[in-house]
Amino acid sequence: MPERQPPIPNGAGNAAFEWRRDDYWQELEQQFQQTRALSGEGLAATIQQSLAEIQSQIDALDDTNLPPDAPEFDSLETNFFQLAPRVASRPEQLPEYLKAFAQMRGVLKRQSERWSMDSRDARERLYRSLFGGRAAVEEVMLQAPRDQVEALLAGEDEPSATPSAIVRGITLHSGDILVSRGGAATSALIARGNDFTGNFSHVALVHVDETDHAVSVIESHIESGVGVFPIERYLGETKLRIMALRLRADLPQLMADPLLPHKAATQSLREATNRHIPYDFAMDYTDPSKQFCSEVASAAYAPLGVTLWMGMSHLSTRGVIAWLSALGVRHFETQEPSDLEYDPQLRVIAEWRDPEALFKDHVDNAAIDVMLERAEAGEQLSYNRWMLPFARGLKAWSVVKNEFGGVGSVPEGMSATTALRVDRLGEQHAVLTSDLIERVEQFKTERGYAPPYWELVRMAREMQTE
Repeated sequence: MPERQPPIPNGAGNAAFEWRRDDYWQELEQQFQQTRALSGEGLAATIQQSLAEIQSQIDALDDTNLPPDAPEFDSLETNFFQLAPRVASRPEQLPEYLKAFAQMRGVLKRQSERWSMDSRDARERLYRSLFGGRAAVEEVMLQAPRDQVEALLAGEDEPSATPSAIVRGITLHSGDILVSRGGAATSALIARGNDFTGNFSHVALVHVDETDHAVSVIESHIESGVGVFPIERYLGETKLRIMALRLRADLPQLMADPLLPHKAATQSLREATNRHIPYDFAMDYTDPSKQFCSEVASAAYAPLGVTLWMGMSHLSTRGVIAWLSALGVRHFETQEPSDLEYDPQLRVIAEWRDPEALFKDHVDNAAIDVMLERAEAGEQLSYNRWMLPFARGLKAWSVVKNEFGGVGSVPEGMSATTALRVDRLGEQHAVLTSDLIERVEQFKTERGYAPPYWELVRMAREMQTE
């Protein structure tokens, strides 16, 4: 007998961001096709001229205090997008384009320190510049030969007084925050299921021991709740991308106590070690007795006077709400991993993305985006009802294991029905991504270049109607 299906919640009641620029993306792809035929020296000179113009705009913005709807930001966005097809045709200049993006991101983050993060204009400006700029950069990266793409993009080396250690060529400090993207279908759903679709699905808090400088991460897993793990284990798990964030040193709380981030991380580590903290499937960030991944960071800093996520996350579209509520989510104004990047209290320290993992990330995103389009059309997140008795048996055994401190095959706090829905989501996503990869190879053979994101979405849509 299946569980009773509760009514779909109302959600956050906001409007989801839409680019509405499909024609423009197609125009950029056409420009890329044309610039591929240009001579190297002439194209290089054109790129250098455009980079110099962008640098001039960034320098000018650094000396201003503009509102988020200022036309200067629109001009910078346009110039950055327009440069992408040219750099994609000449990947030797990709490092300069990446550097320009890091500088653009930095100046936008500094401008946002004076904006109200409750403002829709502020949120859209940050999203267009940071998410949009990253999208442009990654389209260029995916056209470049793999040996010309650096996995690490350094950001701003924000000073910190807390203990530190070098990890993958970057100095991490105790209290730093890592946002990442996992490889599961649920990771794609978390990243994309937002009013502002994102790139990240997971948050972890860094702790560096003041004595031996051992690096640990405190994070919450669906399977086992909050735990403390060595950084090597964290990096060894599937991560399609990772970003390191750090609190600004000039925040009043840190100026009063420069060791505040280390104290937050130490207390979080101590609490995770001393008590069992289950995973919070409802995504209720106001109740720290259970914690989803974002809560680990926000709950650590809140008692010390730092409120993360100055701009709350909103989940408003009917399809996203229906699917996430079917997986146990009950709060749709919450703290999404992707949105932490837009918090003006934080600096971006570094970002890692391997080219192969980046391609998988884009394919996963395209597949889940098209699946969510079907959710908007009313398709429910189904499950195999014939497997329900077996799943309930596994759940009962998992409850017994949980009582004795073990981890069951059905996570604590997750019902048997929800577990089956997660399995079905993964199966459908795997089939779509597998078929999409085949189409990608055909596209490359026919056109001689990797399909940009809008082409991935188009192909995924076509497969859903065949």
